[in-house]
Amino acid sequence: MPTTLSSSAQKVQDALKALGYDNQVIEHEQTTRTAQEAADTIGCIVGQIVKSLIFKGKTSDKPVLVVASGPNRVNEKIIKQHLGEKITRPDADYVREHTGYAIGGIPPVGLPKTITTFVDTDLMQYSEVWAAAGTPCAVFKLTPQELVAMTDGTVIEIS
Repeated sequence: MPTTLSSSAQKVQDALKALGYDNQVIEHEQTTRTAQEAADTIGCIVGQIVKSLIFKGKTSDKPVLVVASGPNRVNEKIIKQHLGEKITRPDADYVREHTGYAIGGIPPVGLPKTITTFVDTDLMQYSEVWAAAGTPCAVFKLTPQELVAMTDGTVIEIS
């Protein structure tokens, strides 16, 4: 593991500190881009992997962050019920513009603006989960309760 963090991972580390958390960002040499790769690299089950997925409101064009458990797929109709509008999948440029990060390393914290966030209820069953930290190789460990507090997210069934 590198001794210093990449600039994107450091941005997440700084955001955690600014929020008052002492969680540590770890960068691996292996990719943690997919939930399965992350679980294999970390040595946890795929359900403990936090996927930060960006959608956009079809009418408002506002970003929506859905924080899902690794194996789960987002049911867009459920999100619509909670959000009040349909969501669509944005392109990579939209994601980077609204998060500051590339797909595959989007953290749930350290975003440039507050984004409406929904947290997968399935994550709440674990004592610890792992989230991306700005790059496809960086992660940090946290509790589901910390995740909800950090993101000011609404816990819902997402699939």
